Amino acid sequence: MTTTVFIVVIAAAFLHALWNALLKSGDDKFVGMSAVMMGQAPLAMIAAACFPLPAVESLPYLFAGIALHVGYQIFLTLAYRIGDLSQVYPIARGVAPLIVAGVSVGFLGVVLTVPEILGVTTIGIGIISLALVRKDGGQRNLNAAALALVTGCFIAAYSLVDGLGARVSGSAIGFYGWLACGSTIGFTTTMLLWRPAVVRTALKTQKWRGLMGGSASFIAFALVIWAFTQAPIALVTALRETSIIFALLIGVFFLKERLDLAKLVSTALTLAGAAMLRFARHL
Repeated sequence: MTTTVFIVVIAAAFLHALWNALLKSGDDKFVGMSAVMMGQAPLAMIAAACFPLPAVESLPYLFAGIALHVGYQIFLTLAYRIGDLSQVYPIARGVAPLIVAGVSVGFLGVVLTVPEILGVTTIGIGIISLALVRKDGGQRNLNAAALALVTGCFIAAYSLVDGLGARVSGSAIGFYGWLACGSTIGFTTTMLLWRPAVVRTALKTQKWRGLMGGSASFIAFALVIWAFTQAPIALVTALRETSIIFALLIGVFFLKERLDLAKLVSTALTLAGAAMLRFARHL
């Protein structure tokens, strides 16, 4: 992985943690997610209009990606309704690199070096260990952990689909522009059918939060989609999940969530895994 790709993915990780924190900090998580999804629409439409159309061969990936992103958005929102940012976010993001790496090596013919495999595994173990984080009352929040794990499966699936689609599209940013437009329509339509008051409330009370979170979300995903075309999908996915560190810091210092030894150990493991990925080709 080149230095440029490494820096781009780390920047995407920060932006991803930022918009998740904006979502978690709101009172009604579905209102917040609706605002974020609608808030990404301006940049998505600009990208779709200004970049080349994705190749026809990428259309199956495009439609599958839209469905997977909508599923991810719904389950992430459900998890945030009952769990902390510093628990839900790491678990959801932590399972993804392990699944993506396994599928990439086992079915897509990707060859990873031993240090790269160790880096991916270390990141995944460090993040998933946060399933042991306890609530303030001393009990483990297993319901939030279960929803976060389902969310992680969606993340793994859309990472593979997005990465493969971007590679055959001929235009990574154009591909994601159309995908983001589709996921915005999909999620907003789902909310209009399921909880119509949510969309009205988001438009009325969450315009600026939605625009900020939506812009951060679009840029974060667009950077990662581009990185998928420059480096193995498994490595990009694993490195992107270092956003756990930013999420933990935001959760502790701004959302006043509890910091304990488990979170510190998980963060240290994640940093060690990221370092392994950065220097893997040189080992």
